Amino acid sequence: MLPYVYRVTMYDPADRDAHGHYTGPEDTVSDHGPVEAAYLQAVAAFARDSGVDRLAVREPGIPALAHFGVEKPVEGFGLDGLLPSGLAGFHDGAEVPLAVGLELVRAMLRDNGAWCRLEVEETFAVHVGWDQYLYVGSSRPCPDALALTRALGLFPERLDASPYRFEDEEPGIQRPGDDAFWAELRRAVDTGVAGLLEETYADGGTRWHRLSVHSADSADSADRIRTALAPRARLEVWPPLSPDVETVLATLPADATFECVWQDAHDVLHSVLADETDLPELLPLVADATAAAVLPLSVDDRVPLFTAVMPDPDGVLRARWRTTPTPLDLTWSRQLTDRGANQNGRST
Repeated sequence: MLPYVYRVTMYDPADRDAHGHYTGPEDTVSDHGPVEAAYLQAVAAFARDSGVDRLAVREPGIPALAHFGVEKPVEGFGLDGLLPSGLAGFHDGAEVPLAVGLELVRAMLRDNGAWCRLEVEETFAVHVGWDQYLYVGSSRPCPDALALTRALGLFPERLDASPYRFEDEEPGIQRPGDDAFWAELRRAVDTGVAGLLEETYADGGTRWHRLSVHSADSADSADRIRTALAPRARLEVWPPLSPDVETVLATLPADATFECVWQDAHDVLHSVLADETDLPELLPLVADATAAAVLPLSVDDRVPLFTAVMPDPDGVLRARWRTTPTPLDLTWSRQLTDRGANQNGRST
């Protein structure tokens, strides 16, 4: 945790009530003008005082079911023109120059849709909360940045920690998407147990991959998918799609939001999030499906076969986000712990 954390806003602390709620005249949306520019100048000053000129994207997210910002999201979620590969470059661990980082902060201030934490480990952090609340952390006190922020008409307030800092609340060990994971995946495909891989490259952003069910092709299929995954993606393995599309559609829930995944006549995978009110539009979309599945969205009911998070090319798992452990994941974790205990026992 960084020792110097500030909440930077346009809201005068004198206009807060006894509970800390702002009661003054300022609006809660970006003015797309001088106030927004002041925020960006403040971030640049804190970065400069911290000795930072590049930032890493952490835990990126884009809207999925709903967008809760005050302003409407824009096409591309505010990423168009910022990253060389567009949305594909918006992944955990992506490094960007400070100038691009400032544009990402601008997109977040405008509620364009994309959100992330921007950090340099143990040195600097910046992210945006609701209602134009910006949080900056540094390993240094940054007196020059504080003075400039005040001169710009903004109000930096010292905090112990940002309410939007990353906190790992899941117990246990996160399984990495290493060679052992992919070997297990190939076995599951060969035996017909698994057939789909869900790749979550950002919160709210997923891609579906159908794995070959033919034993001779399963290794090649898995290897092709593995090399095309986003860095640090979260992975969930699911059973194959059902060719009995009629029966699948008969199971569509009438009182809950769900995800429908299907393969069309050209072997292209599609997925949509929907509820009962969307059925008139959904059913024509899947009319020519050759295989399909319906997955619940609630955490308790949405249980894949097993999961993982992709490590970096050097094999180290640096992603902080996690998958929800499945029974098979918990078995893997226990076996890993037991092997470690046995090795320690032999070494003594």
